[in-house]
Amino acid sequence: MSSTGPRPWPEFIAGASAVDIPTSFSDAAIRVRRNLKYFSVNYAILISACAACSLIGTPILLIFFCLIFASWLIFLFFREDPMVVLGHQVSDLAVISGLATVSAIVVWYTGILNSLMIGIMMGVLLSVIHGSLRNPEGLFVDEDDAVSSGLISNAERGSLH
Repeated sequence: MSSTGPRPWPEFIAGASAVDIPTSFSDAAIRVRRNLKYFSVNYAILISACAACSLIGTPILLIFFCLIFASWLIFLFFREDPMVVLGHQVSDLAVISGLATVSAIVVWYTGILNSLMIGIMMGVLLSVIHGSLRNPEGLFVDEDDAVSSGLISNAERGSLH
């Protein structure tokens, strides 16, 4: 699950040349899906920033949120090698489960759920708007993505190497 890291912010924001209105709802859905794959870490940072902004009124809760966010970044998004604990490799599913459990416990005991949900929903809304308006044409496509989206076949992929 380890991602490639955040894409450059100027590329994420893009100029007016990369932004246009989709022709249909299905076109918007395709754009959101492609942009989500390409800019996944940028969207996670955007959603987390919106959630953090919703907690500015309570600095102690904001500190807890920042610690949880940093642990997600360190243990999941920015990790390049498999996680090893006491000599045993830990699967990505176990890492996600542990991070989700700790996050849920902190949210439950601090009582920040309402404020946090408003911030998260604002971040998701901004991400969907960006994803539907940002034309994904010209973005770098990974070979695996090209095969799964039907741009190239497995036979063509083999001849590329």
